[in-house]
Amino acid sequence: MRRDMGEHYQNLASTYDDNWAYSPDFVRWMSGQITSTLRLSASDRMADIGCGTGLFAGGIAEALRPLHPVLCVDPSAAMLDQLPSSPALSPLRASAEEIADLTVPLPYEQLDAMWLKESVHHVTDPATTLTGLARLLAPGGRLLVAMLPTTIGYPLFTEALKRYEELQPDPAVIARHLADAGLRAELTFVEHELRLDRERYLSMVRSRYMSVLSTFSDEELDAGIEEIRARYPGPEFVFPDRFAFVLGVRDDSTGASASGGGAR
Repeated sequence: MRRDMGEHYQNLASTYDDNWAYSPDFVRWMSGQITSTLRLSASDRMADIGCGTGLFAGGIAEALRPLHPVLCVDPSAAMLDQLPSSPALSPLRASAEEIADLTVPLPYEQLDAMWLKESVHHVTDPATTLTGLARLLAPGGRLLVAMLPTTIGYPLFTEALKRYEELQPDPAVIARHLADAGLRAELTFVEHELRLDRERYLSMVRSRYMSVLSTFSDEELDAGIEEIRARYPGPEFVFPDRFAFVLGVRDDSTGASASGGGAR
C-alpha cells in the first residue's frame, strides 16, 4: 500500500517535532553539521528546501541570528504551520521542483546557501531539480544535500529495510548531478549515535516517522513492530545514524553566468 506523500506529511505534521525534539542533542548536532559544512554566516541568504516544521532551520537561525530571514520551503501547509514563530524564519509553500523551475519565485534574487535535509528522495527528477536549484546560487554559493546512505543500520523490520534500499537514491549519483550542474561537488559522511527508549522508538515507527513506513498498511506496520519487538528485546535502542553529505559549491568565476538571472 502506497500512501500519498502529501497525506502522509499532513498526518505527520502535528507529531513531527515530538518524534525528534525530545532529542535536543541530535537537533543541535545536525544543525551544527549543516552550519559548518555550508560555512554559514549571518549575512548569508539561506533556504531550507523541504524544511518540514523548521526544526533544523530554527536551530540554525537561533545560533546565527541571520541578517536575512531563512527561507523555509515546504509543499505541506500543515508542516509550515508548525514553524517556530520567529522573524528569522520566512515560510514559503512550494516544492523543490517549483523553486527549481521558478514556478514559485523567491524573495531573494540569488541564494548564498541552501540545504535539502532528507528530502531529495521525494524529488521526481533529481538531476533536473538540482540543476535548477544550482542556478539560483550566487557566486561562491553552496548547496548541501543531506541524506541517508543506501543502507542503514536502523532497528526496523526486514521488509522496511528491504523497501528502503529499493527506494533510496545513491549519494554518489546525487554528487554527479551536482557536478553536472556546474558545481564543485564532494561527498562525505557524518555519523551520530542515537540512543532511544525502546517504546518511544516503536511509537515513532507506528507514527511512520520515516517516509518509507508510509508505504505499509496499518496491518503490515503492526506485524513489523512485533518483529522489531522480537528481534530487539532490550529497553533501549543504540545505533549509528549515518548521513551522506553531498556538497556542491559554485565557483566565483561561474556563478554569475550560471545563475540565469536568479528567481523571478
